[in-house]
Amino acid sequence: MSNFCSGTINLDRRSSWTEDRKTKGGNKMRDRIEKALDKVRPMLAADGGNVELIDVTPEGVVKLKLKGSCGCCPMSSMTLKNGIEKILRQEVPEIKEVIAL
Repeated sequence: MSNFCSGTINLDRRSSWTEDRKTKGGNKMRDRIEKALDKVRPMLAADGGNVELIDVTPEGVVKLKLKGSCGCCPMSSMTLKNGIEKILRQEVPEIKEVIAL
């Protein structure tokens, strides 16, 4: 069972909104989400899984695809809501919802 299921993941660092606003080019919100997912991926990989960012809607809905063992795990909904969504919202407060496809 991963740390996501237990709800013990805590990040001390937060992305700086002012730094990201100054970044030129690219979709800044999507880039910040990818950066946050890069922090999550090693923990998922430890259990044989991964996550792919599919889409970010203008309303702040993040659509993800859980891959590998995470895609078929019975605990994947807990991993998504208690782990991935929690971390993404800490890093990118504009996110309204995270859903798995």
